[in-house]
Amino acid sequence: MTITKAIDAYNSVNLKSSIEQASPHRMIQMLLEGALKRIATAKGHMQRQDRAAQGEEIGKAISIIGGLQAVLNPEKGGDVSTNLDQLYDFMASGLMEANRTGSVEKLDEIMALLVQIKSGWDAIPAEHHATTAMDKNDQPE
Repeated sequence: MTITKAIDAYNSVNLKSSIEQASPHRMIQMLLEGALKRIATAKGHMQRQDRAAQGEEIGKAISIIGGLQAVLNPEKGGDVSTNLDQLYDFMASGLMEANRTGSVEKLDEIMALLVQIKSGWDAIPAEHHATTAMDKNDQPE
């Protein structure tokens, strides 16, 4: 086994373990981190004009944003949930546009929005994490 394959295997097990042990609040943080990482990677591919890898990373970022969007609960989240839903639609469209046009600026715009959302999410005090927790029939706000 090469060192690269060993590191990939370790990361895969480590990620799986992290997901299994993560609270719903932490899961959202991990999704936001993942989207930011994918967009940053896509930006590097875009700058190197590696269109195939760029498209793959942007596609993964769009999927992550779709996952964030899927757990919104308008009944509990009210206007915040509605606004996030619209913002996630905007981000997905912006990522598709960036992929089509090769716009690094559009990727930067989407990353800045995700950083703002993540900053707000990260600022929620630990004692309030339970208010964003899910039971089996519920979804976070």
